[in-house]
Amino acid sequence: MKISTKGRYALRMLLDLAQNQGDGFVALKDIAVRQNVSKKYLEQIVPMLNKSDILLASRGFQGGYRLAKSPDQYTVGAILRIAEGSLAPVACLDHSPILCDRSADCITLPVWQGLNRVINEYLDGITLQDILGQQQSRGADNYSI
Repeated sequence: MKISTKGRYALRMLLDLAQNQGDGFVALKDIAVRQNVSKKYLEQIVPMLNKSDILLASRGFQGGYRLAKSPDQYTVGAILRIAEGSLAPVACLDHSPILCDRSADCITLPVWQGLNRVINEYLDGITLQDILGQQQSRGADNYSI
C-alpha cells in the first residue's frame, strides 16, 4: 500500500487548518504557501473534503476554510480513506464480503486480513490533535509529513 500525494496533501492541509484554527477561516493560498503545495492541487482536494463534511467554507474577502469539528475528532485513517478510497493492502479486501472467487481457498488471505487490521487500527488511533501534540512536545515550529 502506498499513500498517494492526494492523501498526503489532504492530511497536511487539515493539519494546517488545525494549527491555524484560532485564525478563523484560512485562505487556501495561505495553506499552499505554508505547506509548499500548489494551490491548484489543493483546489482539487477541497471538493472531496467538502463532500465528507470535514470542512466549513466561507466565500468573500475574509473567506477560506476551517475544520467543521475539533482536531481530536479527525483520525488519520478517516482522512486517508476519504482521499484514497481504501487503505486495503490488496484489492480483494476492498469489499465486504470478499468478492474474490478464491477467497475460500486462499492460503494468503489471513495474512492480508491481518495486515489490513493493523494498518486500520494504527491509522484510526491517531488524530490530528495527536500529531499536533507530538509537534508541540518536540518544540518544533515546522512539522512535515
